[in-house]
Amino acid sequence: MKIRPLTARTWAMTATFALAGAALAQTTMPLAELGAGMYRIEAEVAHTFQTRQIGLMNRRAMPVHRGMVFVFPDEARHCMWMRNTFLPLSVAFLDAEARIINIEDMQPQTETNHCAAAPARYALEMNIGWFAERGVSPGDRLRGFDGLPAPR
Repeated sequence: MKIRPLTARTWAMTATFALAGAALAQTTMPLAELGAGMYRIEAEVAHTFQTRQIGLMNRRAMPVHRGMVFVFPDEARHCMWMRNTFLPLSVAFLDAEARIINIEDMQPQTETNHCAAAPARYALEMNIGWFAERGVSPGDRLRGFDGLPAPR
């Protein structure tokens, strides 16, 4: 059997399939309808170890009222960072009652830790400034968290 070296076309096709696989994995996350005041949020749900690790990495754009909610297996002072994340984001850390503890703005492709100011059960990432532009702030209680899948 003769083995041929990989051509540029083969490399391109391999990369395309790998990216398509990553995109497919991200789009198969469950969606949840959440609410903040009068605003509806369509959130992808990161409730498994793997989806919490990947989060919004490698995304280049996100619709205005779309986000990602992280469901943690325990209430703790969780931290987020932006490795391989190309979108500037705001993250709201929430307690078990879906009340916002604190909100942090995060810049793309940084490894600065952004942590909950108190034990949090959830984190909700939205495009940067989303919470501030809508007057959503610490102490506000969000809707829809009671219907989220259990963490795994």
